[in-house]
Amino acid sequence: MEVVCLDLEGVLVPEIWIAFAEKTGIPELRLTTREVSDYDVLMKGRIDILQEHGLALADIQDVIATIRPLEGAKAFLDELRSLTQVIILSDTFREFASPLMRQLGWPTIFCNSLIVDSDGMITGYSLRQNDGKRKAIEHLRGMGFRTFAAGDSYNDITMIRTADDGAFFRAPKEIADQYRGVDRCDDYASFMKRIKVFVDEGK
Repeated sequence: MEVVCLDLEGVLVPEIWIAFAEKTGIPELRLTTREVSDYDVLMKGRIDILQEHGLALADIQDVIATIRPLEGAKAFLDELRSLTQVIILSDTFREFASPLMRQLGWPTIFCNSLIVDSDGMITGYSLRQNDGKRKAIEHLRGMGFRTFAAGDSYNDITMIRTADDGAFFRAPKEIADQYRGVDRCDDYASFMKRIKVFVDEGK
């Protein structure tokens, strides 16, 4: 059996932190795992900025409520789920994900959680485990699944390399150029075609 594992932001939905940066007018919050490869550095920087500006979890959730999936994402995901098993492996947080999962038809997602104080301020975050995307792929392969992984950022590299097959989806040129051995797809039609090759190989 096959399992396709997809990143969330940049693949199926817009980047949450970029949307929040645009709402708040704080350009530093535009940084994502496309620009910063060390996730801990990225998140600690975000939390510091939130505290500096007095921004709470609810402020982010208000923006998330306005976010819609990328054009074509729902149809792509529906077709893909009709062909094979799909799991979203994301470094986002369960406190962010639910409105987006509802719009995508409640696919399975493995993600992390936030640490929030009594005033609703984000004070930290809790990972399921370090390098969780890669380890999820390892465990799926250990259970006998053929795995395909796809994402667009530095934090997707290890899962793509660990999977039986994989690709970038709309990855920035600088990332794709660093990892030329990984196929790059820039639209859902070519992405679906690439995944179907993987699925058909298992028949």
